[in-house]
Amino acid sequence: MPERYIFWFQELGQDQNSLVGKKCANLGEIAKIGLPVPPGFALSVRAYEDFLRETNAIQEIKNYLQRFHGGIESIELFNEASREIRQIVESKRMPEAMRRTVLSFYDSLCQKCNMDDVAVATRSAGPVSHPGQYETYLNVRGEQDLLEKIIKVWASSFNPRSLAFRSRKGIPLESDPIGVAVLKMVNARAAGVIFTADPNTGDTSKMIVEANWGLGESVVGGESMPDTYIITKESLQIYERKLGTKQKCVIFKGLGVAEEDTPFHKRSAFCLKDEEVAEVGRLAVALEKHFGVPQDAEWAIDEDSPFPENIILLQTRAAVIVQKKSAVDQVVDLMLKRF
Repeated sequence: MPERYIFWFQELGQDQNSLVGKKCANLGEIAKIGLPVPPGFALSVRAYEDFLRETNAIQEIKNYLQRFHGGIESIELFNEASREIRQIVESKRMPEAMRRTVLSFYDSLCQKCNMDDVAVATRSAGPVSHPGQYETYLNVRGEQDLLEKIIKVWASSFNPRSLAFRSRKGIPLESDPIGVAVLKMVNARAAGVIFTADPNTGDTSKMIVEANWGLGESVVGGESMPDTYIITKESLQIYERKLGTKQKCVIFKGLGVAEEDTPFHKRSAFCLKDEEVAEVGRLAVALEKHFGVPQDAEWAIDEDSPFPENIILLQTRAAVIVQKKSAVDQVVDLMLKRF
């Protein structure tokens, strides 16, 4: 490969969105300003392009798409095309030069973590943020598992939703280059998200923390009702808290993760200590100050580290905040609600 296509997070910053994808670039930016992120590296969008080209997958995908002369319009056809294209991509072996480079970085990561085969997460990172559109693989362990999961992340750019989006926008269906983040898994006692402004009201004086036991996928995916904390941005004091049902949580398995029933004694207990809520808030305020807009950040509590080093940031992006309604609209909403 004539061009470098793998980078450590600390080599990156938010101005490299087009190089490695927004998620990877933001992780690099967080590390650059001294906030805690897991160690890891990023595969650039060029790696995706070279993989498809060198394995001839791109030509096979184009040949397959030629059968849809009138375009793909129905849900059934998008599902069918997704299955066939993903099978093409996932059947390919990573080119040898790329394979050696990826494994070299993985070996260096294992050495940094003093582990023989460090467990990692492989996450997609598009140049434009599409939360939840591509796939993430957790607790990936060992060289072969890592290579397979990177290819599966690339293949997920051909899921039905992504194909439909490109079709509506008039974008070619045969390619949608994305980066891949490979980062050390956090042995999470609890995890969740924080919004540095209320996403429902636009109130920037308060922050919303949502948390559950185990890994944060149960929170960001909406599968379980998390604990909720509302904290004031200025003092980081807890303004209000609500105990979630937390019926399910996502935990480590030998390889991969699983969603399981939360033990009853944990369902009835808040999963965060007050000092942990405040520290999550402090880090989130630093993110908002640096990026200049309200943030939607994911974090985890590392069970293997002491407080406050156990609070680890996993990603951040600009929060989607509803437009603040006028006083008249708020009165109308209240009247309708009462009616």
